[in-house]
Amino acid sequence: MNDVLKLEGIAKTYNPGTPGAVEVLRGLDLSVAQGEVVALVAPSGAGKSTLLHVAGLLDTPDAGRVVLNGRDMTLLPDRARTEARRREVGFVYQFHHLLPEFTALENIVLPQLANGVADGAAKARARDLLGRVGLTARADHRPAALSGGEQQRVAFCRALANSPALLLADEPTGNLDPATSDRVFDVLMTLVRETGMAALIATHNLDLAGRMDRVVRLDRTVPAGA
Repeated sequence: MNDVLKLEGIAKTYNPGTPGAVEVLRGLDLSVAQGEVVALVAPSGAGKSTLLHVAGLLDTPDAGRVVLNGRDMTLLPDRARTEARRREVGFVYQFHHLLPEFTALENIVLPQLANGVADGAAKARARDLLGRVGLTARADHRPAALSGGEQQRVAFCRALANSPALLLADEPTGNLDPATSDRVFDVLMTLVRETGMAALIATHNLDLAGRMDRVVRLDRTVPAGA
């Protein structure tokens, strides 16, 4: 299988050159292949969110390369990186971050419109995704009228709306009760398997991590509070 994501020698320090400098990542290598679901397990403060931000082109490393679908993203100008992020990367967070004034359907349509998809095609894609996660009947409901598990399923659909090659998820079930977490995780895995994308999923839930293809553990590079 081809690697969708390759991180090579990634380093990241916040506030470098100051007494408050914090080295978060050092010499990190990681790859995720097409169709592979990788669990990222890390203690608090180990740099999990920073790693996901670097992988998702939301932040730039101080050293190393981020290669997405064979292209070195670290060599691209900001505008090209933004375009690659919008077209090739999908994000899911612990909190759904749905736009409250829009319906479930509209929340999934909007990122497609931003990518130049016609309105009719965007709505058809949104309805298809909602159907896959069992939310056809909830398409016209705003987030406040949805349960936590339903909101997160809509967030998954939104992340997949533009058919990204890479899905990045940061504790996507961390705000849900155990039973709902299991159901939502099953939906996520089904969607990832159906699309054949690569997925890197950060979680503290070791049971869920064990159901993925591979587990990567991230350790602190420096003691907490250093």
